[in-house]
Amino acid sequence: MHFDQILSAIDGFGKYQKILYVWICLPQILLAFHMMVSIFTGATPPFRCRETSSSPGAGNQTLLLSDAFAGNLSLSEHSTCFSSEALPLLEGDNGTERVPCGHGWVYSKEIFQSTTVTEWDLVCSKAGLNSLGSSVYMSGLLVGSVLFGAMADRYGRRFVLLLSIALQTVFGVAVAFAPNFPVYVILRFAVGTTISGVIINAFILGTEWTCTKRRMLAGILTDYTFGLGYMLLAGVAYLIRDWRKLQLAISAPGFLLIFYIRVLPQSARWLLAKDRREEAIALLRKAALVNGRVLPPAVQAEKWEFLGGSKRSHSPIDLVRTPQMRKRSVILFYIWFVNVLVYYGLSLGVSRLGTDLYLTQFVFGLVEIPARSLVLVVLPFSRRLTLSGFLAVGGLACLLMLVVPADHPNVLTGLAMVGKFGITASFAVIYVYTAEIFPTVVRQTGIGVSSMFARIGGVLAPVINMLHNHSPATPLIIFGTSPLLGAVLALALPETAERHLPDTLEDVENWDVRSAPILETLEPDEDFGPAESPSEKQELQHLDT
Repeated sequence: MHFDQILSAIDGFGKYQKILYVWICLPQILLAFHMMVSIFTGATPPFRCRETSSSPGAGNQTLLLSDAFAGNLSLSEHSTCFSSEALPLLEGDNGTERVPCGHGWVYSKEIFQSTTVTEWDLVCSKAGLNSLGSSVYMSGLLVGSVLFGAMADRYGRRFVLLLSIALQTVFGVAVAFAPNFPVYVILRFAVGTTISGVIINAFILGTEWTCTKRRMLAGILTDYTFGLGYMLLAGVAYLIRDWRKLQLAISAPGFLLIFYIRVLPQSARWLLAKDRREEAIALLRKAALVNGRVLPPAVQAEKWEFLGGSKRSHSPIDLVRTPQMRKRSVILFYIWFVNVLVYYGLSLGVSRLGTDLYLTQFVFGLVEIPARSLVLVVLPFSRRLTLSGFLAVGGLACLLMLVVPADHPNVLTGLAMVGKFGITASFAVIYVYTAEIFPTVVRQTGIGVSSMFARIGGVLAPVINMLHNHSPATPLIIFGTSPLLGAVLALALPETAERHLPDTLEDVENWDVRSAPILETLEPDEDFGPAESPSEKQELQHLDT
């Protein structure tokens, strides 16, 4: 008997699963906080050199600074990084030479009371350190996606999820007390690694407890709460303008999740894959009780032969060991890379939607809601075509921006938002699709390696955007053609809508044989797959009664 058939017998999306989704979704809000908080904590307000007491106008620095900010927020480099003190040059030369600021800088406090930039003077010659800190943070997500993905396949989804939440909270709070910039960067790196651990394990845990027809909700519902956190952060940051207090405010709530130790279940599917059958049966019996069902008496340990009882450990090499698994893995890795590359690339390109930073960030979070809502409507019909279609929309929107004149900013912004809409929807699909393609024994590792490629895209996105200074068309060409290639490659993936999840590598190689669509002869509310034999079919009909 297949695991999905048992889930259907005990109600694959009953009260037990809905409660589980509540526990899964709550950390997503905190994840959005950590992912986006550097927009506020690492912001660079307008600034200028701090003049010496002997300099003209030094006694009126605040007034001069305020006037400059009010008149022009984008002060020139000479007025911000160089002192107004002029030094005479060679005798007979009437010119003057500007010197770097020797007494620090004065920062506007109209928007921020303090940021990491104002506290450690990450401006002028040190401005690159701010970007370096962001790159190191993204590297943390890359490392975490591999580390926690592999750990979860070995030690279980529940343990690694709890560990990730705990470490994220501790390191997040520690960031607020960082004594200097190097320590701040190291702690942010640690937070980044834990974010990947929470994202991957929360999603997979929900997927493996959900029946076939409701499986896509495991990804979409968590995406909704991530978007909610995106919008909430704008409000929290608006109320708290000091970066240390803001960092503490978004991190400390993680301690409230300590009760997860008692309420978060293990994945019964993973337990079976690890041949821990008694524990899996006990969990399924508890789920059936909560859902108001009774675990069928015929469900005994000896019935779980579809997992083969293999105790062989698996590694990332298994993702490319066999032909079909290798083809699907390479395509998925590329699509993950493209999704994050274009997502962050477009986000940087449409940052001028509004002059108010808080309102702009709120709108960026809001636009993701309709994108994910559309996914809920179309995803049940086809994973493969939906992914390909949304990738094509994102790519075509970027390419169309090439033919719009620069003096039509509204049209350019509209096309950029269409591209972001398509890529956001594609990102929602790829999470669900990837979890359905990778078999249980390497699902966590597969998601982890996929996330690693995604983080590489996140690191490269700002680098590609920098090419705009030399060739304005180059970033758009890259952001346009890469999703279109992904749309074509997605058509080579198997359709997983209304199919059972593969459990072993052999299931992947024999996909067409074992994973035919669910029979139309079943009742509309049934979720059973095709029976392997006439006797098993009769047994399933008996269980359903």
